[in-house]
Amino acid sequence: MSELVVTSGQIVALRLFDIAFAIDLVVAESLWTRHAGGRSARSQLSSTPPKAVAFGVPPLAITLEPVRLELPIGPVEVAVTARLFDFGAVSLAMHLPVSGRTWAEYVLQLNALARAVGPEASETLWGGPLDAVRRVLAPAMERPVASSVQEDYLLGVVHEFDAKPTAAELLQRVDLVPLLSGEQRTLSEGARSDLLRQRFSYYTDDLVVLTWDRAFIYEPRGDSDVTDVLEVANAQLLEMRYYDALLDDELPRMYDLVATTRRGMNVFAARRYAGLARRLYTMVAEVTELTERVDNALQVTEDVYLARIYAAALETFRMRTVAAGVDRKLAIIRDTYTALYDEASSSRSLLLEIVVVLLIVLEVVLAIVHP
Repeated sequence: MSELVVTSGQIVALRLFDIAFAIDLVVAESLWTRHAGGRSARSQLSSTPPKAVAFGVPPLAITLEPVRLELPIGPVEVAVTARLFDFGAVSLAMHLPVSGRTWAEYVLQLNALARAVGPEASETLWGGPLDAVRRVLAPAMERPVASSVQEDYLLGVVHEFDAKPTAAELLQRVDLVPLLSGEQRTLSEGARSDLLRQRFSYYTDDLVVLTWDRAFIYEPRGDSDVTDVLEVANAQLLEMRYYDALLDDELPRMYDLVATTRRGMNVFAARRYAGLARRLYTMVAEVTELTERVDNALQVTEDVYLARIYAAALETFRMRTVAAGVDRKLAIIRDTYTALYDEASSSRSLLLEIVVVLLIVLEVVLAIVHP
């Protein structure tokens, strides 16, 4: 049987960044249209009814300048887009169209692109498009940040082969493992089984296979819904990882502040406790608000197929583990806030008791001096 040829498809490399506490997408869309002259649109899934899948706040998709890459097949120009989320994340995507390539050539091209845009790529490769977004959209960003937390994801998307295989036939005729793993050496049966474990089909002729950092999507109808859902899931993971790292950095500082406050405490310094408690409460409120917005970024209700893929992506990305870590650290800060508030109240009560005692002593002294 002859090797399948990809007649229509693309490779999509995603790199996600946290750039702000929040982004006003209405202002951002206006700024991009006015200053950059580029195309923009509020994202909606292409084929799924709105009542089946709902964005909390639809992200803003914009078109950037293309980028030139050097690949083994020669220099190629890839289209670059960005998707901005109201909770402060931006997803940059490089799109390389593929046609007329055998399956083996397609896999080689995908792995070559992965190396070209991966961790060893020049800083300007992703930094250039990111700087363009930051420069134009700065007025729309609330409390911009330069976080080192990033997420990468690679998508191999095929819309058409030279034949029309079913999902079962496709799994028999092509080896997805080199695409999903990026490995050239033969993997063990256990490793192969793990890579292919999260696979889904709705019709007989479509297929989605998910891993931690890559996915393969065979979609003859050209829908991009699965790609969009995976991008949102990666953005949610990025934000949770960002707040997890933020709280990791904040907890030692909190302990130091509490220790410093207690060392310098006296009965007249209850305000220090109250001030620190207010600071911690503000942090908890902000992180809680943002994590709730992240959780509600996408609600999949009636589309069972997309719901399964979305849930599998969150499970594969270990989203629940990261979110549990954030919740645990928030609980520590809440408990510390409560303890500080109680100590501030106790200090005020002690101060009032001392004042009352002093007044009584003063009254007694006055009675003795002026009988």
